[in-house]
Amino acid sequence: MKQILNRLFEHQYLSRAEAKEILTKMATSEYNDSQIATFISVYLMRSITIDEFLGFTDALLDLRTNVDALAAYNPIDIVGTGGDNKNTFNISTLSCFVVASAGYKVAKHGNYGASSVSGASTVMEQHGVKFTKDIDKLERSLDKTNIAFLHAPLFNDALKVVAPIRKALGVRTFFNMLGPVVNPIRPKRTVLGVFNLKMARMYFYTYQQTDVDYSIVHSIDGYDEISLTGDFKVINKYSENIYSPEQVGFRRLAEEELFGGSTPEEVAKIFDNVINNSATEAQTNAVLANSAIAIQTIDPRISFTDAVGIAKEALESGKTKETFKQFLELNS
Repeated sequence: MKQILNRLFEHQYLSRAEAKEILTKMATSEYNDSQIATFISVYLMRSITIDEFLGFTDALLDLRTNVDALAAYNPIDIVGTGGDNKNTFNISTLSCFVVASAGYKVAKHGNYGASSVSGASTVMEQHGVKFTKDIDKLERSLDKTNIAFLHAPLFNDALKVVAPIRKALGVRTFFNMLGPVVNPIRPKRTVLGVFNLKMARMYFYTYQQTDVDYSIVHSIDGYDEISLTGDFKVINKYSENIYSPEQVGFRRLAEEELFGGSTPEEVAKIFDNVINNSATEAQTNAVLANSAIAIQTIDPRISFTDAVGIAKEALESGKTKETFKQFLELNS
């Protein structure tokens, strides 16, 4: 590791094979916490290269727990990289439950917030969810409620090793970038939110080499989801477009309308309000917009307006509330 760090300090780059080897050794605890923290810090000062990104991804996918049985359900994941420093509530996780309640299969891959108050795993834990890697339990959840939750560290030793280091650093790291593409199910459908256009381009290059149906979303003002606070970009295998909130039928929101709270308990309260269809218009609309993109990713023949309608009906009819109730019964 000393040799590797000296190379990186001299502004050299890793090959894909080297990046894979380093992360594999990291997972087997061949490096101490100080070495790992120093290695991670290099990428706070310079951008990760495509080869490095692919090498790290290769390692994490090789190290994953095999859950291929769940891939037969062809689920979608809705996930953000995190690290946008906007402290929003759990929009992607809520969208997963709305989409599941509308009749689509969802496999949510999540973790605790490393640079935010509440990650997906945080809000699930607040509701009493017991994380599991038991395939039968996950399959039952997918079968009965259309959604399964995969707590990332349970399915990858590397993520487990670096979790306390990431939390201690408290800043955005390249692991924020890796999380969305290492769902152990390797879903063929995904909505991925990114906090800058450079990152969007990297994921675009990555997904071009796969058979994944994807939508990469980025709000131009820096959110890693469709925030409706300004124009947003959507990149998929068919096109690349910029939309305004007004173009897709929503009013423009103020940033403070999406504030997620200062404690996990406050975030969980907002989560409940959305699930129970008693949230503010702004909170609900942000969730509906991201849900609609997921529905469109699953079935591109559906217009955005119609996809919003499908999501809205699921939420307003109480289907989302019932789905979440059943999910908790199976997973708590």
